[in-house]
Amino acid sequence: MKLSDIIASTGVIILLVAFLLNLYKKLPAQSRWYSGMNFVGAGLCGFSSYMISFYPFVILEGIWAAFALASFIKVPRGTSE
Repeated sequence: MKLSDIIASTGVIILLVAFLLNLYKKLPAQSRWYSGMNFVGAGLCGFSSYMISFYPFVILEGIWAAFALASFIKVPRGTSE
């Protein structure tokens, strides 16, 4: 397994865990954890796509990461969930 595969797999796992936790009402979409997991997961997926020169996915994941970061910053301080 190549390094790009490991990075992509880690990113996808993080994104899926965030999605499942939200789906089963364990992690609200408005929480810092959810936004943070989306930012890290999308960032890893985007970086791994850059490593293999798959630029459409770099753009997709870059936009996803940017919106997740904006959401992370927007969540009021003191919101731990």
